[in-house]
Amino acid sequence: MDNKTVLIIEDDPDIVELLKIHLHDLGCRVTAESDGLKGLASSKEGNFNLIILDITLPGLNGVEICRKIRQTDRHTPILMLTARSEEIDKVIGLETGADDYLTKPFGIREFIARVKVIFRRSEEFALEPATGITTSIISFSGLEIDLDKRRVTLNNNRIDISPKEFELLTLLASNPGKSYSRKRLLNLVWGYDFEGYEHTVNSHINRLRAKIEEDVSNPKFILTAWGVGYRFNEEL
Repeated sequence: MDNKTVLIIEDDPDIVELLKIHLHDLGCRVTAESDGLKGLASSKEGNFNLIILDITLPGLNGVEICRKIRQTDRHTPILMLTARSEEIDKVIGLETGADDYLTKPFGIREFIARVKVIFRRSEEFALEPATGITTSIISFSGLEIDLDKRRVTLNNNRIDISPKEFELLTLLASNPGKSYSRKRLLNLVWGYDFEGYEHTVNSHINRLRAKIEEDVSNPKFILTAWGVGYRFNEEL
């Protein structure tokens, strides 16, 4: 975990100092910004292993920052912080492209655990052993997933998808016919058990279907496993 670089975008100096102390203990190098616009600029200038992003910021709020980062950077992990506890804020944060979410006040042990999970998953990107997959390219009926380049094409046309959409699609396509519950998908793809937010999976699946399915009401690739969750069509 040594030599990891972390950008903190947070306007509470006490929280910033606390996070710095514990990130330094993990061997991380830390940059901090207290203004949303400056934080966004720093995110584009640096090559960070993690961005810790508060939602309520002067200049530009965290949700907009997250959206703007994801327009050009689909891989840098983002951990969002907020004092809000309403469910809609959590969903917005996660569906905007954040990798994880912490509500203030949070315990420092929980924070460290989340950071370690994010770093581990960034290094491994091993969701689950792929059944019968021995190549870096998964291909089904015109849909091609390049695991090395993290690129998806449909009938030779590139599809623009978010990191979580890519991981969901890769997991399902690597194990065609295997049904996954929403809770299991949350745990595998987000790397943390977001109890009660299974509908976040539905939103990501719906967006994926809108991008890769010719008829979203009659999907060809990602099928609904009634009473369970979702599976990739094993008959392709």
